[in-house]
Amino acid sequence: MTATTTAPIAAPSVRTEKPPSGRLRAWATRAPLLPALIFMIVVTQLPFVATLVISFFDWNSLYPDARHFTGFANYSEVLTDADLRQSVWTTIVLTVTVVLVSLVLGLGLALLLDRKFRGRGLVRTLLIAPFLVVPVAAALLWKHVLYNPEYGLFNGLLHYVGGPEPDWISNTPLLAVEASLVWQWTPFMMLILLAGLQSRDHQQIEAAKVDGANEWQVFRYLTLPHLRRYLELGALLGSIYIVQNFDAVFTITSGGLGTANLPYTVYQSFYQAHENGLASAAGVLVVIGSIIIATFALRVVSSLFREEVSRA
Repeated sequence: MTATTTAPIAAPSVRTEKPPSGRLRAWATRAPLLPALIFMIVVTQLPFVATLVISFFDWNSLYPDARHFTGFANYSEVLTDADLRQSVWTTIVLTVTVVLVSLVLGLGLALLLDRKFRGRGLVRTLLIAPFLVVPVAAALLWKHVLYNPEYGLFNGLLHYVGGPEPDWISNTPLLAVEASLVWQWTPFMMLILLAGLQSRDHQQIEAAKVDGANEWQVFRYLTLPHLRRYLELGALLGSIYIVQNFDAVFTITSGGLGTANLPYTVYQSFYQAHENGLASAAGVLVVIGSIIIATFALRVVSSLFREEVSRA
């Protein structure tokens, strides 16, 4: 009797695939965003780099062969020229006035819309409407429908009650521009502050009322501190847009009567005086100011998100 031995059957080899590396996975995640990123760089960053380069040249488009490198001379002229300094001051006054008045009015409207009443949805839609109007159309509306001394609504109402009928744009040019911008930006502030009001802790408010706090005390010690971040966010975002405002100044006053802000001065230097270098330097300063304000706005937004996450 013979014993037979059988060789052990080898187990089939299992082929293990290595998981993709973290760097490859990151590139796969970001790949769909690359076309948008490239488009943004081509459309925004390359023109800004070209503007930055031109700002270091004394370059008048009427005499292109006479251009030469001047370093920071254009920036020095922007900051020392009397007319340009006046435009910077006008920009500051215009921005601060519009932002503060819009915040106060927006806060009042947000407190109104935070209450429940019949027709609140319709009122909210009507109050948001000015922010949806095209800026040029809004400026034309104020210039011709409201401010016109002959057929404007304001003088029509004053004529009906027997009051004076002034030329609003000639008598108060900067105030005329500010009023049109306040009308357009108050709904924006209202929406931001209304979102803040609706994120309050209502149990805390009810507890304060049970303890005997009146409406003013609740607003002063609970609502207003809670809205601080939202007020900062509205002020910073509004400042970014109003610093760069061109439509209202160009349409209502054409930059005259002391209303020329820095964006209008850039337009005037480039298209009327043909000073490409000087206009580019002023434009770079506007961008730098906007970036500084936007940095603070992003910090406020980040802090709001952290507060909401911690609260959840």
